[in-house]
Amino acid sequence: MPTYDYECKACRHPFELVQSIKAGPIKKCPKCGKLKVRRLMGTGGGILFKGSGFYQTDYRSSGYQEKAKQDSAAGRKPESAAAKPEASAKPESASKPEKPAPSPSKKKK
Repeated sequence: MPTYDYECKACRHPFELVQSIKAGPIKKCPKCGKLKVRRLMGTGGGILFKGSGFYQTDYRSSGYQEKAKQDSAAGRKPESAAAKPEASAKPESASKPEKPAPSPSKKKK
């Protein structure tokens, strides 16, 4: 849920409030109790990453993680890296193109 900035017009009390996106702005000041609160334009919500880090493999299945551990212990590449074709290999379409069949000549009248 996003955090919104508010300020009371009567007592100039600035405060933040965590609200649902669907919820409308509040009207009553929590400090003085008057109905003079306005929502301020904020800088927007930032993404906070907490913890040791987020990686692509954090949420992989346990079977995948076990297989990756076995492969790394054996000194092999994981399946995803082994499945990629090598850059030095030429594709089949790179061979010499065949000459098109000669077209029949048109007869002159």
